[in-house]
Amino acid sequence: MSEPEVLFNVSGPAGVITLNRPKALNAVTLDMVRAMQPQLERWAEDDRIHHVLIKAAGEKAFSAGGDIRALYDWGRAGDEKFLTFYREEYILNTFIKRFPKPYIALIDGIDMGGGVGVSIHGSHRVMTEKLVFAMPETGIGLFPDVGGTYFLPRCPGEIGMYMALTGARLRAADALYAGLATHHVPSGRLVALEEALVSSTDIEEVLKGFSADAGSSKLASVREDIDKHFHAGSVEAILANLDADGSEWAAEQAAVMRTKSPTSQKIAFRQIRDGAKVSFEECMQIEWRMVNRIFSGHDFFEGIRAVVVDKDNAPAWDPATLDKVTDAQVQDYFAPLRKELPI
Repeated sequence: MSEPEVLFNVSGPAGVITLNRPKALNAVTLDMVRAMQPQLERWAEDDRIHHVLIKAAGEKAFSAGGDIRALYDWGRAGDEKFLTFYREEYILNTFIKRFPKPYIALIDGIDMGGGVGVSIHGSHRVMTEKLVFAMPETGIGLFPDVGGTYFLPRCPGEIGMYMALTGARLRAADALYAGLATHHVPSGRLVALEEALVSSTDIEEVLKGFSADAGSSKLASVREDIDKHFHAGSVEAILANLDADGSEWAAEQAAVMRTKSPTSQKIAFRQIRDGAKVSFEECMQIEWRMVNRIFSGHDFFEGIRAVVVDKDNAPAWDPATLDKVTDAQVQDYFAPLRKELPI
């Protein structure tokens, strides 16, 4: 009999969640979402539970994202589970954001996509030196979802736009600089930290005692360039800024951006700008509208084919260039739905 994909237990004053798919880098599945939601609802009402910890099995990843192969198969088959997954995942993300108790994510290793959705919205985000944090969705024809519409534009300056359009990977010092991490704790001390957290309700004091210097941030060293180039009014203008810069860093960012889905780049640009002005719930509603259009589109399935299925890393985007993606096409992704997200 196979092990559960997500484990729950109570230890002292803490409810503990363990993502338990280490061989799949703890990719988030529909079954995991469906298990976590009711458990968190129970713990929210349980006076014995003072706080929640979420961690992951294995040494490589907290969670590398959602189970995109399953989503690809469902989408290709026209199976309603595709949209059901996103609907229930976004509801879970929202519940975590509004969770009435401390919610502490212990993030050791890769944290991307769907993994970000069950970690970043908590009150405390503890990240180790093994962290690799990214929102790489425009590279598979998607967009930075699971609340990216909210937290990315609230990073300092244009860091969120930079992350959305390039899929840049951050280390622990970068995550602290961007406001994504609240604490840095060495990986080797996580077991002791967990033992302390399940023995105390003084969360802040415990975390203070385990926190360590994460070193210098590479992100901080290019912050001026990020703000200078990524503040522009369109994806095309950002690319023009980078092309005109002449530096090796700027050329690298432009080259990376040109490998992404043009449609995804344009809708991600719009979502980051729109998300800066609205509430978390409105941001999730935006994402629900967008993913419904992704379901009936081309690039997500082509991106997954190229990266996961055939692994040729040569997606044929349609439209193939930014100039072929019209304003009307972008607007369609943001239009209201007959059935909005029930949050």
